[in-house]
Amino acid sequence: MNKLRQMSIFAHIVEEGSISGAADKLDLSKSVVSQHLKSLELELGAVLLKRTTRRQNLTEVGKTFYLECQKLNTIAELAWSKASGAQIEPQGKIRITAPNAIMDLVVLPVLSDLMLQYPKLQPELLSEDEYVNLMEHDIDLAIRVGHSDNSNLKQRRIGSFRDVLCGKSEACEDEIESLPYIANRWQGRSIEHAFTSIQGESFTLKTEAKCRVNSIHSCLSLIKSGAGIGLIPDFYYANAKEEVVRLFPNMHLPENPVFALTPYHENPPISVSVCIEEIRKKLSQQ
Repeated sequence: MNKLRQMSIFAHIVEEGSISGAADKLDLSKSVVSQHLKSLELELGAVLLKRTTRRQNLTEVGKTFYLECQKLNTIAELAWSKASGAQIEPQGKIRITAPNAIMDLVVLPVLSDLMLQYPKLQPELLSEDEYVNLMEHDIDLAIRVGHSDNSNLKQRRIGSFRDVLCGKSEACEDEIESLPYIANRWQGRSIEHAFTSIQGESFTLKTEAKCRVNSIHSCLSLIKSGAGIGLIPDFYYANAKEEVVRLFPNMHLPENPVFALTPYHENPPISVSVCIEEIRKKLSQQ
């Protein structure tokens, strides 16, 4: 690695016309630049520059060596430019996972707008209601419901929503408790919902799952068909309320916090930062 640094400094000495010029360009002392040149010539076993107090000339070996060192600096500057440029405009691959409902009505609209705004952005999306290991699946951003206990991930609360208990048609409280319950897989078999009203009234609905599904799409389809009742997020209900009915319309369930998780603790790629912010805005509009 020290050889590469010495070669880079040598190219700057040639291009700036002197050791002092290279020292100013690189923000180093003249003695440090001079020592690098001496060490380089010593390791090569060849004189690269013939110097006087007023001028310097490349030796034949120096001319050939300089051309290669110049290429090294050009490659390094190009690599630096590409990497820093990636932090100016969202671009390249970004792999995102989110639960089906949030992916459908929050993430996808956001990504559609961002892809039009930033043509170089290349999203890869994974809809999954169950947690996905970010490192194993090379995930850049995960949107999750609820706080994660994984201390290796950076997480930020970006919004919340409430679940809505829905059915095909209206029903009284006694009827609701006897209706078949369509559960998402994460809910388990024993179902318990604590409802509260604006006035502070509360009650708990307890039942057993009649059917379990692994996606919001299946749950909603079964509810629409009249097979039973079940939970859907409030932002999903807003698009389906012509086909299903909200049960206990004057009561509500607790808020579900939504978090953005990334494996980047410091300086995340701008594509990740932009996606998080736009998803946060979208959630606040639901």
